[in-house]
Amino acid sequence: MPPHHGQLARGSSHTRQLGAVGAGRRWKKNCDGAAQVATMPVTVDATQLVLTGVWGGLMALERRAFLQAMLSRPLVAATVTGLIAEDVLSGLFVGLVFELFHLGGASLGGAHADHDTLPAVAAAGLAGSVGHATGNDATPAIWALSILVCAPFGRAGLLLENRLDLRARKYFGRALTAVEAGNVRSAARQNLRAMWPQFVFYGLICAAAEASGPQVARVAAELPAAVMRGLAWAYPALGVVAAAVAVHGSHAPRRLHIAALAGAGTITVMIAAMVYG
Repeated sequence: MPPHHGQLARGSSHTRQLGAVGAGRRWKKNCDGAAQVATMPVTVDATQLVLTGVWGGLMALERRAFLQAMLSRPLVAATVTGLIAEDVLSGLFVGLVFELFHLGGASLGGAHADHDTLPAVAAAGLAGSVGHATGNDATPAIWALSILVCAPFGRAGLLLENRLDLRARKYFGRALTAVEAGNVRSAARQNLRAMWPQFVFYGLICAAAEASGPQVARVAAELPAAVMRGLAWAYPALGVVAAAVAVHGSHAPRRLHIAALAGAGTITVMIAAMVYG
């Protein structure tokens, strides 16, 4: 028997009330999640901090002072940082953007426009730490936020490197004098004295970036949803811009066509990773 018109109205009203209650519960759940982020402890795993600092310091040395086996390239250095932070995907996707952006500046002992290793390691550590603080894997919005926060480290790292190089010159001169005198042990000591500030300062910066993850997570939890959606879409845009910079820095005769294909491929892969990853 079909229900009465009044019953339909009451049912519709009851349905609306249930929907409002459900929406209220969903809102409360989201607020509870935000409150959980806001009251999370401000500490991160000490072992990860130490390992990230050691890795960042070693990569700063590998970039200029010894080995130069391309381990300090942003993609490699950031991916290993993600492995240390137990978030390899964050390291990979953060390192990809910095690698494309700095692709024309291979570390071969010459001068560079910016320090390419420091922002990559710091951003990968920060992204992994923010992801752990929120209790989930890092998202493209967190990757973009970490990249934007740590990108200025490239210029700051270069300025710090130039100051440290000025200090190191006197020790390298003493090391050459010691080698000419046949005193290899003294030469090794002078080299260590020249290199240790780079290891310490860059390592501390990388560890500090990862340690700031819970604080950054608190700030991100307070941002409007529209801002977080914008950051999520900013990540593929950053990838496309970095790819365009990489192609523009090359001297290929058909670099404009290559740039168009690379940009289309990059944005397709990144959007696919956002949707299906």
